[in-house]
This record gives sequence, C-alpha cells and structure tokens, in this order.
Amino acid sequence: MAKQHITTTINGEESEYLCEAQETLLDVLRDQVGLTGTKEGCSSGDCGACSVMLDGVLVCSCLVLGVEAEGKTVETIEGMADGDELHPLQQKFLEEAALQCGFCTPGVLVAAKALLDMNNNPTETEVRYWLAGNLCRCTGYDKIIRAVMDTAADMRGASA
Repeated sequence: MAKQHITTTINGEESEYLCEAQETLLDVLRDQVGLTGTKEGCSSGDCGACSVMLDGVLVCSCLVLGVEAEGKTVETIEGMADGDELHPLQQKFLEEAALQCGFCTPGVLVAAKALLDMNNNPTETEVRYWLAGNLCRCTGYDKIIRAVMDTAADMRGASA
C-alpha cells in the first residue's frame, strides 16, 4: 500500500510527512518527524506515556493513526517550552523533584497542561482524577500532584 502524504501543524509549525495507513501517530512523531519526547509505554492506551494534544483534545498517540492528523494541530512535549524558557509546569516539576526516571514525565506534563488550560483552579481530587490515565512506576504521585497544584496556584497568582 502506498504511503499517504499528511499535512498538519505540530507544535505551531506546519509539518508534512509520509506514513502508511496503519502507522500510529506515536510512531510517526518519533520515526518520521523526529520528536522523541513522546514515549511508547504500553501500546494499548493504558499508561499515558504517549499523551499528546490533537486539536485540543488529550489523546494517547499510540491509539491514533498518523493519517488522522491530516489538517489537525498536534501538540507534544517538545512544544511545551517557549524556546529556552520552560513552561511553569516543567519548572515546577524540576523544583519539586516531581520526576525520577523521567519516562512518564512527558505524558504527565502534557496531560497536566491540558487540565490547567481548562481549569486553572483544580482540586487535588480533580488533578488525581485527570492524571489517572498516566502511570508512573517511580514517584508515588504525591510530588506530581503537588507540582500541578502549586503550578495552578502560581499561574492564578494565589498561594497554594
């Protein structure tokens, strides 16, 4: 089967790639586009390591076909920082040691940003519920939750 030509916007830049009909968006991002921050964990949508935004919706890129990105906007972990300036979530994760091995961190950060973009004043329960699709084997989640809550407070100009 012939590869399909896809035109999309990735992290604010127009992008084109060729992919086969059965290739996942995760594989395309990593292998065709060279954005390796998005990780492959389970390949079944259960771990959240491959979380990206597709037209403003949080998705597991292992469950989306690359051809489905045609004409859409994709946001990955690589697009989260503004040049050398980290996104407040990224900075807070560093400050509060909300990561260990780092494998899950890109997906957690993309998911947390999606939450804060919708709700800049989430409760701890809401943060825990929202991030329930992102598995971490190292941190125990408490530092992750605290970093998201503290970032939300900082972004609102409130104290946590």
